[in-house]
This record gives sequence, structure tokens and C-alpha cells, in this order.
Amino acid sequence: MLDPRLYRVAFVPVLLALLVAAFSLQDRPRAVGTTLVPDAFDGVRAQQTLDDLVARYERRRPGSATDDAMASEVARRLRAVVPGTVEQHRYQADTIDGRRTLVDVVATRPGAPGPPLVVVAHRDAAGPGARAELSATAALIELATIAADGRLRRTITFISTSGGSGGFAGAREEARRLGGRADAVLVLGAVGATGRRRPFVVGWSDGVGQAPLQLLRTVQNAVRAEVGTDPGGPRAVTQWLRMAVPVTVGEQGAFLRAGQPAVLLSATGERAPAARAPVSRERLSAFGRSALRVLYALDDFRDAAQPPRADLVIRGKVLPEWAVRLLVGTLLLPVLVAGVDALARTRRRNEPVLRWAAWTLSAAVPFLMACVFAVLLALVGLIAVAPGGPIPAVALRLGAGPAGALAAIVLVFVLGWVLTRPALLRVVAGGGHPDTPGAGIAVGLVTWAVVAGLWLANPYAAALAVPALHLWLWTSSPDLRLPRPAGLALVLAALLPVLLVGLADGRAFGLDVPHSVWFWTILVAGGHVPIGSWVLWSLFWGCAVSAALVAVRKRRPRDEGPQDVTVRGPVSYAGPGSLGGTESALRR
Repeated sequence: MLDPRLYRVAFVPVLLALLVAAFSLQDRPRAVGTTLVPDAFDGVRAQQTLDDLVARYERRRPGSATDDAMASEVARRLRAVVPGTVEQHRYQADTIDGRRTLVDVVATRPGAPGPPLVVVAHRDAAGPGARAELSATAALIELATIAADGRLRRTITFISTSGGSGGFAGAREEARRLGGRADAVLVLGAVGATGRRRPFVVGWSDGVGQAPLQLLRTVQNAVRAEVGTDPGGPRAVTQWLRMAVPVTVGEQGAFLRAGQPAVLLSATGERAPAARAPVSRERLSAFGRSALRVLYALDDFRDAAQPPRADLVIRGKVLPEWAVRLLVGTLLLPVLVAGVDALARTRRRNEPVLRWAAWTLSAAVPFLMACVFAVLLALVGLIAVAPGGPIPAVALRLGAGPAGALAAIVLVFVLGWVLTRPALLRVVAGGGHPDTPGAGIAVGLVTWAVVAGLWLANPYAAALAVPALHLWLWTSSPDLRLPRPAGLALVLAALLPVLLVGLADGRAFGLDVPHSVWFWTILVAGGHVPIGSWVLWSLFWGCAVSAALVAVRKRRPRDEGPQDVTVRGPVSYAGPGSLGGTESALRR
């Protein structure tokens, strides 16, 4: 049914897209520098502040009495040094301990007109002590003290949030309150931790894209100057995988998702440190000076307010997001052209296709049921911990409750496959086995529609499904003579890019396989993953199951035996004249 020549010709636009992408490469924007030396940051004073806060507020679970008391203490210290307004924002939010009333402290030192610079640090923690996490709050108070001396001319807002131990409720709340006002958001992580995990500057988002490149490079240059080491950075493959499934366990992700230009500065990278992680005064001083150098640099720069971008950095060059979208979009064309041509051939032979499209979509029903059931469990409280944001590994716990919830979700999935799908098939698709040409064409075209939906939402995510799109079209075709094990192996091999994302995220977040499964379950149940995303990915996995079934059940072509001679004339003669007069004889 498939025409290989037509399929090959449809790759011509891909070559043109590659040419356009090559000419679209741009230089990276320059980092913003400063001539001021950030010696005003007093590491000894910041260490004393940290020691005092840890001694008085050791257990700081989000929304607890200790967390609220520490919020009042931070507000008191900021009022003592910030010549401006200090507010406390109270709100209800989901945390690692369920629904709680949280308090954020917001201090604004007024300055020159224009969008403010924002410094953020969370103060709560999942474990006792957590000195490394609290070093961010000590650095924030020290930076606020320096800002009061008038060296910085711009308006600066200092925010102490709660909920940063998991879900990032405080960051999401303050990002909502900021609206579009911030020029740059500097999120302080474990700036005093002794452990080193690169990159020290993180710009991943919980939405599409990543932090503006100029802001990223500005913070990286500051770290390079003050810490004296390379801050590190992701390679192109890592960028692609992270932007394909945009999730991060840093607070900067919540601000970027809201459209604010934000980066995380932390000595432990994206991950949160362990509760007993030690703190170094030298490290606190070095990263504190790095943060102050960033503020000095941005104080004289007025064009830092840029939205998150989905551009790709390749060997010092920037590939724009529109070029990536164009390239991935052209990779969808060969499957569309070959599939539509095969559909026309199939319809001319009166082979059914529509009911096999319904059969393909029905395989997604168990996945959709599992996702909907997870959301319902969170709504009724049977999944007690399901905040609206990711939970770092140090606060993610598996126990009887999570195990029971996962078992219930798996049971719903099995029931959806054993009961719901067959009942649905009897209504919309009738009987039959997927060994007809129409079944293979339906799988290919439905998969194309799903991947096209992913492409509209996120071209990086669609690129992960492109190998499956092309391979499944051919493994489902009756023209391709493959042994069943080989066909099934190709179907599964096409899923490797998608599985690679899960492995990469698990490694970046410090999660093993069971914790990774629970991590993603909470993201779906808590509403962090948009409905459209898990619907499209459920449809994709349904197409994967359908492609595997077609590859296994596809009718193997029979060997053709000797064919009888069908030409007219004597058995011993089949030459000119056997089918009638030849042109030369007719002239006579």
C-alpha cells in the first residue's frame, strides 16, 4: 500500500529546512558585566545570621508554627535594614504536608523608576536543621542590608517564601502577584553548601522554554569571577530533552512558567541538599558575592526583562525556536504524504479504515482512565500530598499511602484494558483482527495526528515521537515482510527517545525508578501537568500499543506458487499475433 518513492520525495522539504536552520544560527547574547567589586557582602555576618536562625527555628515544615514564627523574624530583620515597605502575604496552598496556610515576606526597597530586580529564597525545609537550604535566607538578608546603603539605584524586591520544600507554592504565589513587573528574578538556592553539583546556574522552566540566555550568561560570569570555577552548563542534547518535558525541581521554574525571567543560583545545582548537608562560610561568601555582582551588573542594564525562550544553544551558537519547529514539522511530511496516498489506495479496494482508527484510539482509553483516576484521588484527598508543583527528592516519600494509590491506579488501568476497551470496541469498531491493510494505515495516520498535536504545543516533545511515527508506519504496513519478533522490536525501539527523557529527568532529580513513577503520578494528580499534555501522551501510548498489536498479528504474506499462463493462443506459442493482429499485419 505504501509508495516508497513518494515517501522519499517527501524528505526534500527536510533538506530545505536544514539549510534554513543552518543560516538561522545566531551568536549568543553577551553577558552583562560590572566594574564594581562585590566586597560589601560580609560572609561572617551572613554565617552568624544563619547560625542564629538554625538555632531558633530548626524544624521548619511548611505552614507550621515554627515556619510562621521564622517568617515574622525575617520580616523584623528586613524592616530593620530595608528603607521601604515590608509585607506579609498569607494564603492557602498545597504543600508536602497537605493543605496549609503559608506566609511570604516581601520587602521592597524603592529606587529608580522601572521594573524591579527580585531576589527570592525559601525558608521552609522537609528535614530538621537543613542549614544548607537556610543559607539562602541568610544570604538574602545580607543582600538586603547591602541594598540599604544606596549603592544600588534600581528598585529591588526581596521575597522570603514558604512551600519551597515541595510544590513551590510560595514561588507560584509571588510570581502571580508580580505579574509582568520583574526585570530579573534571582532565586537563591543552597549557596552555602559544601557539596558541588554543576551547573551552579539553572534556568529550566516548569513551562515552555528556559531562562533568557543573557540573564543566564550574566549569572554564570558572576560565578566564574567570584567562585573561581566553571559554573557548568547543559549540552544541546540535554537542553532538547529538558525542554521536551519541561519540569524542574528548582523554584525558578515557577517564575519562568509565569513568564518572569528567572534563574537559580545554588552550589548544589538543581537538586536540594540533604537535611544534614554541611555549610561552608567560604562557599557562602563566594556565592553571596556572586549574587551581589549580578545585582551590580543588572543595576545599570535596562533591557534584561525578556520572556523565557525555547531557543537551543549549540556550540556557542543559538538555534531559534522557530527553526526547530520548522525542522521538526518537515519531518512529519513524509508520513503524511505516504499515509494519505496509502489511504486512497485502501479506500479504492473498499478496505475499512475508519473503524480501525477507532480501534487505535481505543487503546488509549486505559491510559486516560488511569490519569483521570489519579486526578480524582487527589481531589478527594486519597492522595494526600499532591501540590501543584514538583517535589524534590529529599522530600519525596514512598509509604503505604503512595503504594496503595499506585496499586489502585494500576488496577483501574487493567480494568480499562480488560473491560472498558472491549465494550467500547463492540460499539464503535465491531469485530475483526488487525491483520488487514486498513488497520496498519489507521495506526499510521492516527499516530501522525497525535504527533502533530504535540508539535503544535511543543516541537521538542514532538521530535521525541518522530522515530516512532516513521517506524510504525512501515511496521504496520502489509507490504513490509518482517518476522513478528523483528516488527515488535522495531515498535519498541521507536520508544527509546521517550524513555530516555524519563531516565534523564530521574538522574537530574536524584530519583530511582519507584520514586520517578510516584513523582510523575503526583505531577498529573496535582494538576501540574496540563490536561492537554497527558491527553496527548495517553493517545501516543495508545498508538504504541496498537502498533505493537498490528506488528504481532499482521498476516504474513504467502509465498506465491507457479502461475498459469493466461495469454491467448496455442500453449506452445505466446508471441506476436497471439493477442490479435500486430500493427505490421494490419497495414497489409
